[in-house]
Amino acid sequence: MVFDSSTEKPIKPSSFGARHWQAILLFVGMMINYFQRVNISAAIVPMTSPSAASDAPYYKWDTSQKSMILSSFFWGYVVSQVPSGLLAKRFGAKYVISLATAAGGIMCFFHPMAARGGWISICVLRVLTGLVQGSVYPCFHTLLSKWVPCTERGFLTTGVYSGAQFGTAVILISSGSIFESSMGWPGLFYISGGLGLAWALLFFLQGANEPATSRSISQTEKDYIESLTGSNNSSQSLAVPWKSIFTSGAFYGLLAAHCGFTWGFYTLLTEMPTYMSSVLQLDVKSNALLSSLPYFAMGVLCFVVSPISDLLINRGTISITTARKLFNSIGQWVPMGCLIGLGYMTADEKTGAIVLLTLAVGINAACFCGYLVNHMDLSPNFAGPMMGVTNGLAGVTSIVAPLIVGVILSDEEEGDPTEWRVVFFITGGVYLLCNALFVIFGKATVQPWNDAPSMSSTMTLRKNIQADSKTSAPTEAKENQF
Repeated sequence: MVFDSSTEKPIKPSSFGARHWQAILLFVGMMINYFQRVNISAAIVPMTSPSAASDAPYYKWDTSQKSMILSSFFWGYVVSQVPSGLLAKRFGAKYVISLATAAGGIMCFFHPMAARGGWISICVLRVLTGLVQGSVYPCFHTLLSKWVPCTERGFLTTGVYSGAQFGTAVILISSGSIFESSMGWPGLFYISGGLGLAWALLFFLQGANEPATSRSISQTEKDYIESLTGSNNSSQSLAVPWKSIFTSGAFYGLLAAHCGFTWGFYTLLTEMPTYMSSVLQLDVKSNALLSSLPYFAMGVLCFVVSPISDLLINRGTISITTARKLFNSIGQWVPMGCLIGLGYMTADEKTGAIVLLTLAVGINAACFCGYLVNHMDLSPNFAGPMMGVTNGLAGVTSIVAPLIVGVILSDEEEGDPTEWRVVFFITGGVYLLCNALFVIFGKATVQPWNDAPSMSSTMTLRKNIQADSKTSAPTEAKENQF
């Protein structure tokens, strides 16, 4: 790919374009992939208890067996992150994610059959589901690094990834009706599988690895995107500079922020229902709307904070680096305060606890304008492999965090507030430390190892940012002010 080396401001297309259609496809794809991820969490209760509304079978799995089923997804998920990023870079993320989503959809159909074989069979199927789901974030990051101009990175990227929260909320709201229908809990897996296959086919036909291979993009939009991404189609032949990545302080700052977010998010996702039930005597799971409220809040806030981030950057009010650190700090340190407050809630303060829980999850949305887009800031060409590494290592925390909580809590059902306070303080401490490392070491400038010496796309990106500094993005000099 040849880039114009001039410093003239690229012309921004004024109408709805191919990049917006790609973002919509990816948003829907993220929702459906989260259906495949979360369906077992919603279905595990009716799978293990009789229902008067349907003739669906139920199984007498004990607490430890159910915990194994719920955690087995992440065993496969963690392992496949880096290979998925490399496959997306080598063969094209469009093909990898289409195949993976279709495979995940097919596996959804086999969940009811696997359940009849016992809890070990369902664990094996969840591990396989995790393996294919491990491709989601590396592939999406690879696609977004090709399609999203740096001037729109906050809004479009955050919009796409908000599909995870909306997908979780939709599953929580709709699952109750599905369970009470004649289909019973197997219906949730059949619907998730069918939607996965449908989206995989749609994206295979309508998606594109990059603007250069799109059949519906205008030349103006193509030039605009390519001049403001810093990525190029020659990146498929570039060797991943692992040594440069693993010796980069900015990479470790990003890794810390990613681990902190994942630790806090999955602590809330997995432990809050138990906390609300045992400490506040409030059965959150029985109220689908209440359970989904924090995720709806996070999804909505994604569309609030992202345009603010882009506006501040494009007007030159703050640098890109400052914006990433500011919004990541909001997304981790404010929830830290909410968790501390939750530690002092009692059964008489249910409303306050629900408000704090909603804020703790919802304000996490600001992190999507922080660490989540930072892979593309540092290296548009290798955003996918980098996401594979950070998401894989961060995924370990989603396994470790619940285990640590289990060690701290002597009796989950009894709900000792002082023990839960320790859990919240530890989680708050993780937020504090990880975001502090991001603030100290994080950067948002394209790193020298993004391109081979003979390629000019990175320099072109920097020139275009400088030429557009008054209305588009700050100059590189301003980037280093933080």
